[in-house]
Amino acid sequence: MPSPQPIIIKKKAAHAGAHGGAWKVAYADFVTAMMALFIVLWLLNSSVKVQKAVGGYFRDPSGTSTKIGTDMAGAEENFVITKDNMEQLKDQLQKAIREVPKFDKLKNQIDMTVTNEGLRIELTESATGTFFDSGSAKISNDGGDVLKLLAGELGKLPNRMAMEGHTDAKPYPPTAVYTNWELSADRANAARRLMQLNGLAADQVTQVRGFASERLRKTDAPLDPSNRRISLIVQYLKKTSDDAANEGDKNGEARDANGETTGETQAKSLEEKPKQSKESSGSKTIEPKSRSGKTGPKTQ
Repeated sequence: MPSPQPIIIKKKAAHAGAHGGAWKVAYADFVTAMMALFIVLWLLNSSVKVQKAVGGYFRDPSGTSTKIGTDMAGAEENFVITKDNMEQLKDQLQKAIREVPKFDKLKNQIDMTVTNEGLRIELTESATGTFFDSGSAKISNDGGDVLKLLAGELGKLPNRMAMEGHTDAKPYPPTAVYTNWELSADRANAARRLMQLNGLAADQVTQVRGFASERLRKTDAPLDPSNRRISLIVQYLKKTSDDAANEGDKNGEARDANGETTGETQAKSLEEKPKQSKESSGSKTIEPKSRSGKTGPKTQ
């Protein structure tokens, strides 16, 4: 009788349990640390302007808390008024001033021009008086509306202002104590008071000037009503040392440890090479010409 076949049972080895995810956390920390390291290394080799821009972003991502500028209607970002964007301010003020009641009546009496001193806004009078009562420093209703709107817009800027008063050449009676000098100064001062009550900062006005009829708008017509006017001058901001450094970075004029630009260092090295050659050979050398075509300093 044949022997029974043995029964073979095959057991599959069970896999080990699933590995934990702790290594993923450690790897993520490592990648983050490396990214931070490379950002720091990049910033160390960047210009001052880039460093300030990156630092400013992390301090204030929205860019609106400490940046000085304006939030005028139509402007999507803050800006500081300089010679480069004074025309932009002019356009925005012209758009804003259209909201003034009776603008169609006043539009020919409001003039804005960009000058060497800044943006000059002139409010000129008509024959019957537009912004002031005739012969008086009392501001009219129309004049008050314009000055209040300008105060609200210009008060948002860091720029300083100067205010001027002008009259025509028609004098007061000879016996009068009050003259065109007082009238021009009083009108400029009245405009200052009203504007500072409606948005203009207390320290924003640096000068109030009264010129009487010394600076006529129309010299060939000294009695023309347009000579009677007040002028608001939005002055340019003075450049700081940081701004000058940023401009140097823009022009690619990186400075070395001695504070010299790359171009200056290269010019010095070119001048030193002939001198060293002269000392070694005892022969005369010709100094290299600069870009302007002039020779360098002669050796005594």
